Amino acid sequence: MHGPAAGSRIDALLDALWQAGGTDLLLSTGIPPRIRVHGELASVPGQPALTGDDTESLLAQILNEEQLSRWRAAREYDFSFSWRDNARIRGNAFTVRGATSVALRMIPREIPTMDQLGLPPIINDFARQHQGLVLVTGPTGSGKSTTLASVINKINEERACHIITIEDPIEYMHDHKKAAVNQREVGTDTASFHDALRSVLREDPDVLLVGEMRDLESIRFALTIAETGHLVFATLHTNDTAQSLARIIDVFPGDQQSQVRVQLAAALTGVVYQRLLPRTTGGMIAAHEVLVANSAVRNLIKEGKTHQLRNSLVTGQREGMLTLEHSLSALVQAGIVSYEDAVARSLYPRDVEARPRMAVTA
Repeated sequence: MHGPAAGSRIDALLDALWQAGGTDLLLSTGIPPRIRVHGELASVPGQPALTGDDTESLLAQILNEEQLSRWRAAREYDFSFSWRDNARIRGNAFTVRGATSVALRMIPREIPTMDQLGLPPIINDFARQHQGLVLVTGPTGSGKSTTLASVINKINEERACHIITIEDPIEYMHDHKKAAVNQREVGTDTASFHDALRSVLREDPDVLLVGEMRDLESIRFALTIAETGHLVFATLHTNDTAQSLARIIDVFPGDQQSQVRVQLAAALTGVVYQRLLPRTTGGMIAAHEVLVANSAVRNLIKEGKTHQLRNSLVTGQREGMLTLEHSLSALVQAGIVSYEDAVARSLYPRDVEARPRMAVTA
């Protein structure tokens, strides 16, 4: 859908977010509009506290009548729209003690490159595969969508193939380049992830992006599609690479888990976990953990020993594997993030190196 009218109040608030270089706009009853800049929330200067009528009015400046009807029926609603020529906006409207609140995430139109994001080099190899399952995991707001958009854009530029995305909602917009890219939005183009995945094999895909594997059926279909000669990218909300694989297996009933472990071991290409940290110079940067599905990793998955995968991460650096602590240490040693921030976000704080990197002399 198109964005709000130029000059409207919500347009002005989005402009304030844009000018501040922020990522999120939060509209809640009882406080002024707040924007998130470099991970911190701050009130928009000169704006009074919002009333319930204010937040409902601001939402009405964004949604059309059909969307407003859906919102009023459900009182929780996801949506997205284009704003000016600058960005896509991903939004969620929700109810708090009977009053309307709105959270808006700003997504720049320009898709950053993998180099600009500082993605580990092995992810280039994942993007060049023609079959398999690649999981991008991490907490909400950790940049998973941006990472996947960058990977899809790289494939789009390099391969003459058909890319299908299933998203809720669509965030980054992809033009047709060397590839044909068809983006489907849940709620608009399809009723559910499950319905879209059920029909996708009849749509001649080479590469599939699943915005989120939410339930047993979507996981089952994603595994099947990856097994049948397609490259599948998907996201999960988990706290490390091993937990991602355990989460997938545990979704299934006990009598099916053995078969699912075999399927997952055969289909998996790799898992990327990421967390955002504040840069010492302002802005945010991601630290990563990367698990590559080599023969040892596949055997551990089949045997139900995902809790032992950290050993593979530590010993698999030559194959492109990376622990979160190694990534954090590199950022600290390069002066990009502080040691304190790195330790606060580490899974194993004692493994984060604080020593500055020594200069190499001839």
